[in-house]
Amino acid sequence: MPHTIKLHINGTERTDPVEPRLLLIHYLRETAGLTGPHIGCETSACGACTVLLDGRAIKACTMFAVQADGCHIVTIEGLAAGDRLDPVQEAFWNEHGLQCGFCTPGMILSAKQLLADNPHPTDQEIRHGLAGNLCRCTGYQHIVNAVRAAAGKAGA
Repeated sequence: MPHTIKLHINGTERTDPVEPRLLLIHYLRETAGLTGPHIGCETSACGACTVLLDGRAIKACTMFAVQADGCHIVTIEGLAAGDRLDPVQEAFWNEHGLQCGFCTPGMILSAKQLLADNPHPTDQEIRHGLAGNLCRCTGYQHIVNAVRAAAGKAGA
């Protein structure tokens, strides 16, 4: 039997009926139409589905949509302000912290939480903070460089 949930996603309120077993990642992509969070492994190993839930980075494949009822969610689509990129997005662009882009939304949102918790992390702290996100293209050094570049910027 469907349950009605109310969420605030990227600043917009949504109310939708959902099946109790619907994963948050599938709700975001299929119901809300937000394709920034990616489906990678569906076992929480890759981090491609990472979103911010009430300000904390979570893997959207690890929770049901009904568990997010009443929460505020930010996806990669909600970071930019019009044509102006978020400082972390801009740093990933400038520092070549992406290649194919599949892991990038999850990496950026994990980096947002890392920098909110620790505005000036060391390279080791950056690597630890992003350990739950896998990239098969870059080798990670450019990602670390991007997070370090974003660390000093206002609003990161």
